[in-house]
Amino acid sequence: MAIVSPSLLASDFANLQSEVEMINDSNADWFHVDVMDGSFVPNISFGLPAVKAVAKHAQKPLDVHLMIVDPDRYIQHFADAGAAYLTVHYEACNHLHRTLQAIKDAGMKAGVALNPHTPVSVLTHIIKDIDLVLIMSVNPGFGGQTFIKAAVEKVKELKNLINKNEANTIIEVDGGVNTQTGADLVAAGADALVAGSFVFKSDNPKQTIDDLKAL
Repeated sequence: MAIVSPSLLASDFANLQSEVEMINDSNADWFHVDVMDGSFVPNISFGLPAVKAVAKHAQKPLDVHLMIVDPDRYIQHFADAGAAYLTVHYEACNHLHRTLQAIKDAGMKAGVALNPHTPVSVLTHIIKDIDLVLIMSVNPGFGGQTFIKAAVEKVKELKNLINKNEANTIIEVDGGVNTQTGADLVAAGADALVAGSFVFKSDNPKQTIDDLKAL
């Protein structure tokens, strides 16, 4: 059964509290919160005040994805804001091992995101230090994009790397996830699915979450 982490990026920002409460009442496992700075990616989204506001009402772990330059500056701030998982981009970290240790020292689970063009092999020597790897199946920055099929092969490669090293790393996938692409990803070895538009734009978001969890 897949872990489902609905992406609040696709929620109705004007009714954020009711959207959070809907997720609380659903069978979703986490809240996926995208933080963008307009520099690392060409969009600006939630910042620390919004994460704190979500944390105040959320009854499930916050799965925070930092799409920002120099994430080290903000690690403790996001811990204080209520993040349970904090994922940084491989492409944004000069000293990834140090960043991961800082996230863990702040009391959070440490995640690493890989852009579509970044190979899984960059994590070979650090996989045992990573709690979660987020495979981007779209280019980060905007919701509602088309799924990049090569992500399925990346998940298989990553699963092999995890098994080979006897690591306990969770594989999460974000971008263009629906029941069809989600089924392919879970079959390839994905543990967690991030879904934004597919959940929040559906006629029955709670049922859509159940459909994803059943994969």
